[in-house]
Amino acid sequence: MRHVALLRNVNVGQKGNPTTAQILAAFVDAGLTDAQTYQSNGTVVFSAAADAAEPLAQDAVVALARATGLEREVFTRSLESLQPVVEQHGYAPDARLRELTLHDGPALRSDDLAVLDVERRARCTLLDSGPGWAVVLNHVPDQGNATPLVERLIGSPASSRGMPTIARLLEKFGEST
Repeated sequence: MRHVALLRNVNVGQKGNPTTAQILAAFVDAGLTDAQTYQSNGTVVFSAAADAAEPLAQDAVVALARATGLEREVFTRSLESLQPVVEQHGYAPDARLRELTLHDGPALRSDDLAVLDVERRARCTLLDSGPGWAVVLNHVPDQGNATPLVERLIGSPASSRGMPTIARLLEKFGEST
């Protein structure tokens, strides 16, 4: 089964960030020999059994930290599990304003008063959510507010990618059924 790993706070090519070669070497060190990066934002696609994907991705970030001194969080999901999210949000007329955020928390409720308060201040709206993921609509073009919104709500790190990026990733790497 194919999975995607979103490394938090990675911008390959920028000072203080791991290189593509370092990221791939860390995934190989974790036993994920077919890992491929997608774009330069810490997105990695790899194959693993469903129950092994998260532990192996965690092993990869440990290997990355050991090799580079750069500690990063990682969040994984199967490409199959992302398909319905992309079908609903990836091709909407305002898809370029939508972000998919992966995290380790529970599903968020859009009618929760805490969510409503944080949304107002963050200039974005929670559209959809499940355990470990959320789709957020940004109110300002070219401004990504999903990660800070979700991090404030769950009290722990998260990592986001634009919905068009996730849609293209599935088009390129998704498994046909």
